[in-house]
Amino acid sequence: MISISSISYYIGGRALYENASMFIKTDDKIGLIGLNGRGKSTLLKIINGDITIDKGAISKAKDCTIGFLNQDLLSYQSEDAILTVAMEAFKEAVDTQREIERILNQLEKEYSDDLVDKLTKLQEKFEHLDGYTMQAKAEEVLEGIGFTTKDLHRPLKEFSGGWRMRVMLAKLLLEKPSCLMLDEPTNHLDLPSIEWVENYLRNYDGAVVIVSHDRTFLNNVISKTVEVTNLDLVTYEGNYSYYLREKEMREEIQQNAFENQQSKIRQTERFIERFRAKATKSKQVQSRVKALERMDMIDEVVHDTAAVNFRFAFKQPSGRHVVSLKDITKEYGSQVILKHANAGIERGDKIALIGANGKGKSTLLRIIANTEKIEGESIVGHNVIYGFYAQHQLESLHVDNEILDELKQAGSGKSEQELRNVLGCFLFSDEDVFKKIKVLSGGEKSRVALAKTLISEANFLLLDEPTNHLDFISENILIQALQQYQGSFVVVSHNRHFVNQVANKIWYIENHQIKEYPGTYEEYEFWKKKNEITGLNQPMAENKSEFKPAKKVPNKNPIKVNEKKIKSLNQDLKKVEEVIQKLEAEKKFIEAEMAKPEIYSNFDKLAQVQKTFDSLNASLQEENSKWEKIILEMDELETAG
Repeated sequence: MISISSISYYIGGRALYENASMFIKTDDKIGLIGLNGRGKSTLLKIINGDITIDKGAISKAKDCTIGFLNQDLLSYQSEDAILTVAMEAFKEAVDTQREIERILNQLEKEYSDDLVDKLTKLQEKFEHLDGYTMQAKAEEVLEGIGFTTKDLHRPLKEFSGGWRMRVMLAKLLLEKPSCLMLDEPTNHLDLPSIEWVENYLRNYDGAVVIVSHDRTFLNNVISKTVEVTNLDLVTYEGNYSYYLREKEMREEIQQNAFENQQSKIRQTERFIERFRAKATKSKQVQSRVKALERMDMIDEVVHDTAAVNFRFAFKQPSGRHVVSLKDITKEYGSQVILKHANAGIERGDKIALIGANGKGKSTLLRIIANTEKIEGESIVGHNVIYGFYAQHQLESLHVDNEILDELKQAGSGKSEQELRNVLGCFLFSDEDVFKKIKVLSGGEKSRVALAKTLISEANFLLLDEPTNHLDFISENILIQALQQYQGSFVVVSHNRHFVNQVANKIWYIENHQIKEYPGTYEEYEFWKKKNEITGLNQPMAENKSEFKPAKKVPNKNPIKVNEKKIKSLNQDLKKVEEVIQKLEAEKKFIEAEMAKPEIYSNFDKLAQVQKTFDSLNASLQEENSKWEKIILEMDELETAG
């Protein structure tokens, strides 16, 4: 559908792409990844025709239409209601509807057969364009990405930039272009909206190209990964997790080939040096010199990874009780956020505050920080020192300061070498530390602000969406830093991978109460899905510093167990277990094949075997899910009996 052939593009004297190629098929779901500044967003603009390339060619099928969601749309304004803006996606149907209304008004004043005939044809056209369902479709998409029914008739201009971006996303999804290009679509979405968009894009009838730093989102949507690296576009036939495994294997093969070549070069150079002066060996020497000149050099692998080896310590630990919230009520007019809510944060708690936008996450963060007026009592524990990070704090950075000076002014008392070590952890090395804040990108400013927060003497951190604008490497650095952090923190984030890596407790607001799950996000998700499968939907206990599981209500009218159903489920279980056993045996065989030297040394064979392995793994996961569902259903029936 879209062919990108040997393109080159230069900004000033710097190459962003050189002889880069990729192909987008009609049903591809592609994740475009790479470090910030490598040209991902630029490539989308090139495909869209907004930027002219210096060399190469881009060809598109005649019927190819492109829909492009980019950050420039944040500035779009309109007096129209958001439902009207979204329905602009059905332009032909909307224009037809307006023409029908015009003719109906005309018929009230003057009747004619010509007008009736024209009206009939327009109504047929309107029906053919699915005009009678377009409003319902627009409402479904808008509500799916987080708008309430009341919101739909509010003017677009009343909403913030992030919410306006959601309207643009809805309009784009409703237009259904043959190629949908999305630049950081999850930046302005909450968790329920992200999950809705994931499901929509998985089933989208067309190609999708996504630039995103949300690896869970990518894993759940894409089937192909294209990495922007070394001025080129490298394609991997799988999702982000597949890309990580495949890249590791490719790099291992490349590194082995590089080391073998270097060894051969050293041997050849030693031979040349040793026998250069001997006339009897002159032919052999010249032959080896020419061989070196003709040799296609293999590059050494440069890893795009970084490890944090700096301990973010503080001199004064907090007391056992960090913050206690007692009988908290918070209302904005008629909108109730919290009603007689209780919660407690203990030393060592690493809490992720999750949920939909508008539920009060940021308000609760401000309540914990004691910057929000409330009814009730917020008690700060002994020796608690706050540190706060939010996106608006990027504006408080001193733009004329150099990075190193900005950290010196943070008041941590650390030496220049210690600050350099910290900046090195955040990918600012050597002369980078002397860059002025005003020349940094949004992601680089985020890293500086995060470094300032983490080097403070704070033993209790409040972090509001800290991964926004961070690429995968920067996100991984933050994860490592927070894993090493010895204090307590509360983080608001919609990034599921990040939350799962750093949090040991999950908080969410439900029925105006603060609920707590005492475990990781992955465990919380399993608990939630188990409740959905069993239909129990038991609420979590209100947070009173410790988790108390909801009591199971005994069934006063027990139903007799359906023995026939249990027998049928047992048969199904046996079949699934047989399939699992077979798949596990096949998986072991493939793993043994992958370990053979003749396989892992041959890239094409390795790729083929890897594809079979991934297919088996996916089938095994699917059968394990079936097994789990049957077990839960049997358990429910037996409990009811």
